[in-house]
Amino acid sequence: MKNRFTRRTLLSLSAAGAALALTACGGNVGGGSADPAKFPNGPVTFTVGAAPGGSTDLIARALSEGLSDELGVAVPAVNKPGANGALATEEVAEMDPDGQNLVMLNASLFTITPLAVSEEEAVTFDDVDVLAGLSQDDYVMIASKKSGFASFDEVASSDEKLSYGTTGVGTGSQLAQELLLAQADVKGTTVPFDSGAPALTAVMGNQVQISTVQLGEAKPQIDAGTVEPLVIFSTERNEFLPDVPTAKELGYDVPVSQFRAVGVPKGLSAEAKSKLTEAIQGATETETYKEFNKNNLLTPHEISGEEVIKEWTALAEKYKSLTEENGISLVSGK
Repeated sequence: MKNRFTRRTLLSLSAAGAALALTACGGNVGGGSADPAKFPNGPVTFTVGAAPGGSTDLIARALSEGLSDELGVAVPAVNKPGANGALATEEVAEMDPDGQNLVMLNASLFTITPLAVSEEEAVTFDDVDVLAGLSQDDYVMIASKKSGFASFDEVASSDEKLSYGTTGVGTGSQLAQELLLAQADVKGTTVPFDSGAPALTAVMGNQVQISTVQLGEAKPQIDAGTVEPLVIFSTERNEFLPDVPTAKELGYDVPVSQFRAVGVPKGLSAEAKSKLTEAIQGATETETYKEFNKNNLLTPHEISGEEVIKEWTALAEKYKSLTEENGISLVSGK
């Protein structure tokens, strides 16, 4: 294990001490003591490394409903935001691999965040197993109405000193925008926000003229005419925003989307893995979940865990190559 796990190891030791104390007092200690044959043995916790209300949280809660029906137990979604999902992922990675704990995985944590943090801090697939992929969430660059921009070509040819908002360091928002601006040789000041909501608000108020946010967050304001969509970063045009060109169409190599998947601690038994994977498949096939995807502008991307690892690993290599080619650093302050 990397040195990064020193902190996590201390957390584990603290948890073990607490468990021993409970045992001494006659308390019950869960986790590894569960009978695998009776899985699931009580509620299955779904940890979400994002604040309530955002796309990641909403996907987890929609999936939790279907999983509860499939597994016959409660599947509560628990929010533990921080570091683009790294804190939640690391915490779940240290838990017993008994199938009672799931974690929502963001592709950006594995493909983009490693470009913004040290090797010791980066989360990798050595930490968790992946059960299944869920959906694709696209990023769109938007402009404030006061900026007067109606296309990215107008941004690229502008002589104005502009400010560009992102949803945070090490996110798909930052990577997509930095790559596009670098390839178009556009200068400006990047302003990182904590999430999509404040970045969107800043554009609406013209505190920044341009920002890149997830489509589900921007679409209501696009429809209301309060912001102007300029370019989308998916490899193909998004069906929910068909008139907006992709960066690729405009001649730029910027294929950046957000993908999500379900993960578990390493070492899960084949029986539990099979049951959970089948439950995820059953949940995503319901009309309720399909309608959720449509209402939240999410493109289904329901692939196997093995396909997730292969796809995200290739994306990580692609993004690393693109940042090096364009002389981009995602590290704050550089």
